[in-house]
This record gives sequence, C-alpha cells and structure tokens, in this order.
Amino acid sequence: MPVRVLIAEDEEALAVLLRYNLESEGFVVEHASRGDEADLRLREEPPDLLILDWMMPGLSGIEVCRRLRGRKETARLPVIMLTARGEETDRVRGLETGADDYIVKPFSLPELMARVNALLRRLKPDHLADLMEIGEIALDRRAKRVHRAGKELHLGPTEFRLLEFLMRAPGRVFTREQLLDGVWGRDAYIDERTVDVHVGRLRKSVTRRGQKDPIRTVRGAGYSFDETFGV
Repeated sequence: MPVRVLIAEDEEALAVLLRYNLESEGFVVEHASRGDEADLRLREEPPDLLILDWMMPGLSGIEVCRRLRGRKETARLPVIMLTARGEETDRVRGLETGADDYIVKPFSLPELMARVNALLRRLKPDHLADLMEIGEIALDRRAKRVHRAGKELHLGPTEFRLLEFLMRAPGRVFTREQLLDGVWGRDAYIDERTVDVHVGRLRKSVTRRGQKDPIRTVRGAGYSFDETFGV
C-alpha cells in the first residue's frame, strides 16, 4: 500500500508544491489548511506521516501535535514540523511537544524529501521495504531485480525505475510530466514522448503472450499500475 501523508499547512502555494512533490514520489497526499481540520482528520483516519505547520488558524500546530500524542491511535505517528521559527528554544519546544523532526522555512524540497524518507525508514520501515510485491510481480529495490511468477525479467535501468515508481501507488494515474519528474528528474531535458517509448519497452519486458498487462493506459491522462492486477 502507498504511504499516506497529511499536509497541515495554511500557505496554499507551499501546500500545492509539497503535494506535487510527494505525489511525484508515489505518496498519497491529503491537505488540511486549518489546525482544527487537521485534528479532525487525524481522529477520523490517521495517515502514515504528518507534515505539520507550527502556525495555523483554528488550532496551532503545537496544539495539534500535543493532542495527537495524547491519543493511542496517533501516539506513534511520525510528525515533521514546519516553521519560520528558527530559535533553539522554539525547536526544543516543538520536539518536546512530540515532533519527530523539525525543519525551518524556507527549506529545500530535496532536504524535506530526504527527511520524510529517513523518518519513514526509522519509524515505519515496512512502508519502505526492499521487496515490493503486487500479484505475480516482485520487485527487489536492493538487488535491482524483477520477477514475474518466479521467473526473472530483464529490465533496463530506466524501465526498472519506471516500474518501481508505478508500483508505489497502484491505481493512481500519473501524467507523462509527473513520470518525467519522478523517474528522470526535473532537470532532464527530454521529450514527454520518451515516456511512451519506455512504457512500451516496460510492457514488452513484463508481459508475455497470454499474460495480463499490469500497465494501464488512461487516454488523455497518462499511465498507472493496474490496481486489479493479481486480484
């Protein structure tokens, strides 16, 4: 299952940017622009990770953090706190309230993503396991190998990264632009049609005659790993 992240941030532009980058990495993202809204969502359906702004309307991030730590269901929920407060006393207060990590605005997105992954590896290692299995397909991140029904498949490095990216969020449709960002990186100067070429190669590598194609094409939208594969 993909990792679910709740962003509690009242600055709309920043929330949109965070959401885009997290979703490009395969996370499922929700957004709350008020502290009381975030508190309600945390009570109803806790995510796997919370990115929490210190200063929000309705309820402060500090109070949201204090409340979630007091509930059994969210007592161990990983929390990264965002704030413009850079003083040592503020950092200490945030951590003492229950935040697992603390990052001061403005920050770089690569740094935030590194902290997200580091925190998940430490507190929820099952979410970032080396082996990903959906139906007959098993992808080993560490060994860089893919098997289908026990038979090893031979994928090029780009096709491997593409398959890994799609398998992180089965059923989610990624546009060609999102795939370019997530698989090739934002600095890659290549045409979006390149995505179609590599998806075609991936399909040939993972699907033999008579086998179900795990890659779904959504006309006018993009591609996804079929969530019904193996069901």
